[in-house]
Amino acid sequence: MRILKSSFAVVERRAEHAVKYFYSHLFWHNPGIRELFPASAEDMERQRDRLFAALTHVVAHLDDDSLLPYLHDLGRDHRKFLAGPEHYAALGASLLAALARTCGESWTPTVEKAWSEAYQVIADAMMAGAAASEDPPWWEAEIVRHLQYGEDIGVLTLRPHAPFPHLPGQYASVSSERVPRTWRTYSIGNAPRPDGTLDLHISRIEDGRLSTVLVRETRPGEMLRLGAAGGQLTLRPADRPVSLIAAGTGWAPIRAMVEELAARPPDHDVRLFVVARDAAYLYDRPLIDEYAAAFGWLGVTYITPAPGQHRNQATGRLATALGHRAMWPEQDVYLSGPAPFVEQTVYVLKELGALPGRIFHDTVPAAGTGHGPGGRPLGFGEWFLGRPEPHWHNPSGRAPR
Repeated sequence: MRILKSSFAVVERRAEHAVKYFYSHLFWHNPGIRELFPASAEDMERQRDRLFAALTHVVAHLDDDSLLPYLHDLGRDHRKFLAGPEHYAALGASLLAALARTCGESWTPTVEKAWSEAYQVIADAMMAGAAASEDPPWWEAEIVRHLQYGEDIGVLTLRPHAPFPHLPGQYASVSSERVPRTWRTYSIGNAPRPDGTLDLHISRIEDGRLSTVLVRETRPGEMLRLGAAGGQLTLRPADRPVSLIAAGTGWAPIRAMVEELAARPPDHDVRLFVVARDAAYLYDRPLIDEYAAAFGWLGVTYITPAPGQHRNQATGRLATALGHRAMWPEQDVYLSGPAPFVEQTVYVLKELGALPGRIFHDTVPAAGTGHGPGGRPLGFGEWFLGRPEPHWHNPSGRAPR
């Protein structure tokens, strides 16, 4: 591990060069593999940004026990790209070529051996996960309802043509024929239903091709593709008070967890904080108010900027509201929203005494790493084959497209 980290420190200083060389080498030696990647130059540029963040994550977690099961899940998901052993071999060869080119004289036979062995472990884990899965590579799903709130928020109700397993709080990757070879992840806004339908909450991003199509252009009757559900923002079984904090369409996974709690009412209080850039973005407020009236165990606090304040002031007002509450060391806290919001709120919660092991959100790396889930980090293969950043759980710190 020491060899990998020390050699990667050299690569970090020339990250842009390494990424560009990797893709040039890959497409030059394997022209057919280009069809697995996004079609537009804009999407490919964003994918290059995600490459280095993902490589950083993998190097940092190679000795982490959680990496292997994560790679199994990632390999299962990559079947939607029709990725096979030949693709993993091609990607590995181009990665080693890019690292060698970037490291220069510090690329020794010992360093090359260490990177070759590490990549093989990762590729083997992903292929094992793919081979062990009994799920389909993707699910065809029909849009049966399309709700639009203002110009930029949409809630799509989908009916998958086969059972789509998911847990409250997870997300799904989505693809549309309107934007070929582009996948983005969006949170599922409901607990599993008897009829198998699910709601996706989507916030349109400026110049975001897929989010614009889904919010403004798709209609009932159209078909989408879904990748396997993912994410770790799910309720842990524990007899402790719960606080739920949601910002923007980060409300979707929190809403699903509220539904789960309503099905088995807890013996303890649940505190819900809903944050929006302005009142217009409290698109689900009527339902939230119904929940608050129906469930005596649920207390709701809305957070928006004061009149005339910048929308980012909502985060500051949330910190004040959290500070007015007590018992943070006893709370399980579930947090969902844009990456900077998650990072800032986690810091505030720790200052208030919340225990780090009881603050749950999809992983967000340090600010400025570029892409994420999202919370959830991109895995080793995602930056190769274009698995998108999870919506509102974006480890890149930039908005998903």
